[in-house]
Amino acid sequence: MELEGFSERLMRYLDFIEYRRIETHEDLEEIELLRYKAYKAANVLPVATPSMIDDADFDRHAYVFGIYYFEELVSTIRLHHVAPEHPLSQSAGVFPDVMDAYLKAGLTLIDPARFAVDPEVASELPILPYITLRPSIVAVAYFKADRVLQHVRPHHAAFYKRVFYAETVVERRMTEIYGLELTLMATNTHKTGSKLLSRYPFFDSGVYERRLMFGRGEGGLSTTPLTILPSARLVAAGKVTGAVAGRDY
Repeated sequence: MELEGFSERLMRYLDFIEYRRIETHEDLEEIELLRYKAYKAANVLPVATPSMIDDADFDRHAYVFGIYYFEELVSTIRLHHVAPEHPLSQSAGVFPDVMDAYLKAGLTLIDPARFAVDPEVASELPILPYITLRPSIVAVAYFKADRVLQHVRPHHAAFYKRVFYAETVVERRMTEIYGLELTLMATNTHKTGSKLLSRYPFFDSGVYERRLMFGRGEGGLSTTPLTILPSARLVAAGKVTGAVAGRDY
C-alpha cells in the first residue's frame, strides 16, 4: 500500500511536469547554469574541464533534456544511445574496459550523464530524481536497449539498486575529471523491465511520447516540439500503447 501510494504521488507530480529536448545554444546556456549550480552545491565540480558544456552535448547520439515544473527549469539530464557502431559515451571515459566488453558483445546501452537538480528545489521536491531519470527508461523502450548504465558516487548505489534493480559492475574507480570515486552499475532491461514498470508505472510511456523525445529527422535534425508531456497516466488508463510488445521494456 505504501509503495502504491508513492507511485500515485509520483504520477500526480507528472501532471505538472514538461520535458524539453535542449538543442539550441540559448537553451544550453540555461542548462549550463543549472549544472554549475547543482554541481557546486554538491561539491563535485569537474576539475579537468573549464565548462559545463562539452562536445558530447552535440553528439548525434546525445539527448539533453530540461525538466520543467510549472514551467520552471528544475533539473536536467543527458542521455547517450551507445551502440557498437557509435561507442561514444560518458561512462567510457572512466570505465573503458567494461564499455568495450559490452560493445564487443553487441549490446546497446543507454548512458545517462550530467544529472543535475536545482538545489533550491530539491528539498521541496524529493521526487525529482525519479522524474529526472524517467527519460532513461523511455529511451530503453524507444531504442530497445539492452542495458541502462549508472555511473554514480558509491553512496548513491543503493538508490539505483532499489529503484532500477541495477547490479554493480565496478565497485569503485577514481576519476580524474571529478577527482572522486564512481561506481558503475547496470540495469538488465530484459530481466527487470516488466517488474520495474509494474512497480513504478510512472516510468512507462506511450509510443508517441517516445518518438517526441528521441525521434530525429533527416540528417539528425530534430522534429521535436518545445514541450513533451509525460504519457504514463494515459498508458495506465489504457488510452495509449505502453510497454514494447515482446520485451520487458
